[in-house]
Amino acid sequence: MPFVRIDAHGTDAARLDALGRAVHDALVETLGIPHDDRFQVLTGHDGARGTLRYDDYLGVHRDEGIVFVAITLRAGRTSERKQALYRRIAELAEAYAGTEPRNVFVTLTENTSDDWSLGHGIAQYAPRGT
Repeated sequence: MPFVRIDAHGTDAARLDALGRAVHDALVETLGIPHDDRFQVLTGHDGARGTLRYDDYLGVHRDEGIVFVAITLRAGRTSERKQALYRRIAELAEAYAGTEPRNVFVTLTENTSDDWSLGHGIAQYAPRGT
């Protein structure tokens, strides 16, 4: 049950949609997320009402094509699966949205089953009786 936020500089709805599809498809392919398990917030920043800041940290040259992808999900994936996810997101962001892989910045935040309510004020993943 990942929750995804994507922030992109100077983009339109079509590119945001393509980036959302890229991230979702990568989650399905690499982590086995169900295809209908999509919860995303997609935001374009135009420089007037919102902007993004970035530098060339660790020698990765970034430019106005930068895309920040923040994924929150339940803990338990191996380092290898996470790395496969990062690679696949970068590949699909390039294929679907024309975003250069160097401009794809991904973070994962893991939590526990108790940290989710998917509606009705119920912690659906929490162990029963807690």
